[in-house]
Amino acid sequence: MRGDRDGTAGFLMARERRGVFDVDQDRALAELELAWADGGYHGFSADSGTWSAISNAGDVLTGNTPDALTQKIRAHWQAMQ
Repeated sequence: MRGDRDGTAGFLMARERRGVFDVDQDRALAELELAWADGGYHGFSADSGTWSAISNAGDVLTGNTPDALTQKIRAHWQAMQ
């Protein structure tokens, strides 16, 4: 048992703790969409370690992490300017 800051006692029973370098996939996808949707990118997904997005031109961009995908999107966006 551990005490939570809200004054309740929290239990770490059936819930697994995420590792230090594990990515919260849903949160990362939401942040990618928030950051890049207005720039013309959509269809963000992560499957079997491959993160991807589709540009308005139909180009599929991929990376093996959210950061790698962000770098690909940024380079693609700069090349289109």
